[in-house]
Amino acid sequence: MSIDFSKTDGLVPVIIQDFASNQVLMLGYMNEEAFAKTKQDCKVTFFSRSKNRLWTKGETSGNFLLVKEMLIDCDQDTLLIKAEPQGPTCHTGSKTCFKEETAKGFLYQLEQTIKKRIETGDEKSYTRDLVQKGINKVAQKVGEEAIELIIESKDSNEDLFKNEAADLLFHYLILLKVKGFSLEEIEQVLKLRAK
Repeated sequence: MSIDFSKTDGLVPVIIQDFASNQVLMLGYMNEEAFAKTKQDCKVTFFSRSKNRLWTKGETSGNFLLVKEMLIDCDQDTLLIKAEPQGPTCHTGSKTCFKEETAKGFLYQLEQTIKKRIETGDEKSYTRDLVQKGINKVAQKVGEEAIELIIESKDSNEDLFKNEAADLLFHYLILLKVKGFSLEEIEQVLKLRAK
């Protein structure tokens, strides 16, 4: 990996992204020395412009960013590091330095849309109507969608299969909300299993 440190006075911007959720966590800067230390230790090390020294994220808090993958942009002057955070990334104690609800990707946005539809008084909302029928009806709908997906998996119509898969995922997210769980909680279970 060849990085052009000459374009911006020896520093390149580095975007840190959660390797599991793709959530953007923070932005920092590296010089050549910080980049070399990051590669060597597999922990993200920045060049602190305010302290004028190398700074390994987590050196005082223990909330290290463990490097999983490093990518460079087309101009070779910006890095994207996919990392495993060992705790909150932001100095405020938040998981990310950016607004969490907009940084995780479409499924998390869909989860928020489902939450809003359930909580608003819109009588035309399919989601709200289904939830008002109770947990048994929501669970039944998840079961129906799962069976429809199984049936479509035995055929060769890719569009029907993808649509049934989307229906199952959508109704599963509704069921999670009704049961009081979040997608992130289920993601954490999968992460623990992966270890």
